[in-house]
Amino acid sequence: MKNTWRPKASFSAIKARAECYAQIRAFFMSRQVMEVDTPILGFSTATDPHLASLEISSPLRIGVDQGFLQTSPEFPMKRMLAAGSGDIFQLCKTFRKDEVGHRHNPEFTMLEWYRVGMTLPQLMDEVTELVCEVLGKSLLCQRVSYRDAFEQSLGIDPFTEKTSSLARLSRKLCHYDGPELSRDGYLALLLADQVEPTLGQGCIGILHSYPASQASLAKVAEDSKGQLVAQRFELYLNGLEIANAYDELQDADEQQLRFEADNAKRSSLGLREIPLDKNLLDALHHGMPECSGVALGVDRLLMIKLGASAIDEVLAFPVSIA
Repeated sequence: MKNTWRPKASFSAIKARAECYAQIRAFFMSRQVMEVDTPILGFSTATDPHLASLEISSPLRIGVDQGFLQTSPEFPMKRMLAAGSGDIFQLCKTFRKDEVGHRHNPEFTMLEWYRVGMTLPQLMDEVTELVCEVLGKSLLCQRVSYRDAFEQSLGIDPFTEKTSSLARLSRKLCHYDGPELSRDGYLALLLADQVEPTLGQGCIGILHSYPASQASLAKVAEDSKGQLVAQRFELYLNGLEIANAYDELQDADEQQLRFEADNAKRSSLGLREIPLDKNLLDALHHGMPECSGVALGVDRLLMIKLGASAIDEVLAFPVSIA
């Protein structure tokens, strides 16, 4: 008889998870940040062409016969912010289709929080404090811009380098032999293969000021060189992405244009279009306060804390035995 009925993670890892949840809740309670709960199942989901949502095809309510397991609680949490909730956080399960591997499981635990009136540099400080709290040690934080990280690792300016040059570098350094990619596609490949492994080695690494084309749900502003950049950052530990943060976009019309551009891209790739989240757009039209928000992968943070080499080591029942 196979022992697949047993938890995959050790009970010491399961206990560490419970302690981590308690630390997170105490951290936010001390800062008067309210814990909230939003649906895992929704009628819309992320439009990002690089995110694949799990679909539910049974009737959900009158006139709606499909839904999605959420890739993030972002949209309903922003509706709460627009309604006047103030600072909020959430610990919840989220889902992404086809993401299985040493660092990925289709079902995973996300910590997401929003701070009204907090700037992105202030949020960098707070995320650093939380990570150090959970890890139980003080770590230096190194902040580097997207441009500087590429210049240090590859000797190129990712904002001005020709797409043909990015393609050549991808083939040479990443051994890429697939179809032609977009400019952002090559940048993403070079980032993952050449730049990310250098980030957060022996410290907390924060990568910020991404190309404006990668803004997603973040604001865009000019940097010191007059280049439009996304007001967002990602946090890394040992080359592993742990968190993704935005200075949150409040403009409903701009957000709708970005959703529509995502769907146009999805259509060109042969992917199904995602129905726009009208409730989120209505909330933005009503008015969401100035805020910064961040999503943090709790399972990955536990991997770092416990020295685990695979995400299965910190999951009681990963997809392989669920």
